[in-house]
Amino acid sequence: MTPMPLADFTPMFAEPQGSPIRELFPYLSRPGMISLAGGYPSASLLDAQGLAMAAQQTMQQGSTHLQYGATEGLPSLRSALAQQAEERGMQARAEDILVTTGSQQGFDLLVRVLISPGDSVLVEVPAYPATLQALRLAQAQMLSIPMDAHGLDTEALAQLLSALPASQRPKLLYTVPNFSNPRGSLLSASRRTQLVQLALQYGFWIVEDDPYGELRFDAADGLPLAMPPSLHAVAQKMLAGSSARNPVIYLSSLSKTIAPALRIGWMLADASMLRRCSIAKQTSDLCTSALAQAIAAAYLAGGRYAATVERARREYQRRMQALTEGLLQLPGQPIRCTVPAGGMFVWAQLDPALDAQRLFDAAVDNGVVYVPGRAFYPDQPDVHTLRMSFAAPEVPDIQAAVQRLARACESAMQS
Repeated sequence: MTPMPLADFTPMFAEPQGSPIRELFPYLSRPGMISLAGGYPSASLLDAQGLAMAAQQTMQQGSTHLQYGATEGLPSLRSALAQQAEERGMQARAEDILVTTGSQQGFDLLVRVLISPGDSVLVEVPAYPATLQALRLAQAQMLSIPMDAHGLDTEALAQLLSALPASQRPKLLYTVPNFSNPRGSLLSASRRTQLVQLALQYGFWIVEDDPYGELRFDAADGLPLAMPPSLHAVAQKMLAGSSARNPVIYLSSLSKTIAPALRIGWMLADASMLRRCSIAKQTSDLCTSALAQAIAAAYLAGGRYAATVERARREYQRRMQALTEGLLQLPGQPIRCTVPAGGMFVWAQLDPALDAQRLFDAAVDNGVVYVPGRAFYPDQPDVHTLRMSFAAPEVPDIQAAVQRLARACESAMQS
């Protein structure tokens, strides 16, 4: 019997594009390779002892957390995350929080709830690749908003919105206002106000993705950088006393501060949005691991979180300085970068005389890998850009990576 052909994949999965960053993984297995690619927290800065204590405390409660849990999240963790939101200047209650399996799931739920094929979505450019991937699979029409050293260009956004016909008005805007991935920029306070005003004027949702906000560096006076208010808090202040819904959906994560393996993210949003995302989550994973949530809640209650974040914040600043100072000292400055005020990333511009592909190939040959800039654009990429992460490697490895980049630049120039 000749078998019938199996059913075709959906059009979006007929020839799907994987994550451009994860496609770099084969290079990482090469002996001696130094990675400036993945935005992973440093293993040496994760509080394994504190997590072991939290896990032991959780397991001493017997089988309580070995069952399924509520889709919205464990009450103790939702309360702890609401407290985090309060400490960041937002008004929040436990019932305003939805626990997600990483903040990436939070964005995926929003796309499922809000976006139909052909809907317009605003994205800051350069943008986080997983966001672009999710929007492509949703068949959204992406509208690019440029960024500069002060974050998303709200004047350019205002001009675009005023020129769009009503049929193309966007459903949502995605932004990482605090030390963006990949650019590392911090959205200014004035632009935050203007962005919320534009959302209220044109009726679109703002997705405020904030996994890096606590990783701010010291200012010139040696004190931690003063942070502008979150977009969510700006909107709450504007709408005080009003019955209008807050257009800002705040996403955050414990992956960059406690441990990625917990896969704990969270969403703070209007009740109507949370209810729909909860229903979407039910069909996705039913609930985030109750065991992981209980360990995270125990860790947050244990009093070690602030010290863990402080240790990471200071060490990441040392590593950032090692990378940026090293790049500034390269002969002829073939790789120019902006010094970030926090986060995990350095965004760089290549000398136009350098062929981007030749430089990447030469860098790999010399034992260092980064992410080429084309991964961060929905279209018309600036190929003379690249992203480097200083979070995972230690300072000596960063210094060695810069030396290898210098040799790669020389090799690419010669070829």
